[in-house]
Amino acid sequence: VQLVESGGGLVQPGESLRLSCVASGFTFSSSSMNWFRQAPGKGLEWVSGLHHSGSMTYYADSVKGRFTISRDNAKNTLYLQMDSLKPEDAGVYVCRLGATHWGQGTQVTVSS
Repeated sequence: VQLVESGGGLVQPGESLRLSCVASGFTFSSSSMNWFRQAPGKGLEWVSGLHHSGSMTYYADSVKGRFTISRDNAKNTLYLQMDSLKPEDAGVYVCRLGATHWGQGTQVTVSS
């Protein structure tokens, strides 16, 4: 199993980013996936989840209405569209398969 995130960067408050997670080594189209994040000095926080069918999405209250999770099974890729970013959204974002597989993460910094 391999999960490779990308798309992070430095943005100003109110701006947007789209994160990607390219998956390999398992049947992506049959797998529900999640995004987590970890801010400096804080624990791992669940952000969003997507059922393998793509029909059910779940969001933490802190990102609801601003973030959108999606997937492209043809590309084995999970996405997280992040709009109206806030400084408190900063952290390392990782995609996760189940409880035992996750990528190296991508850094998101929100600062003016």
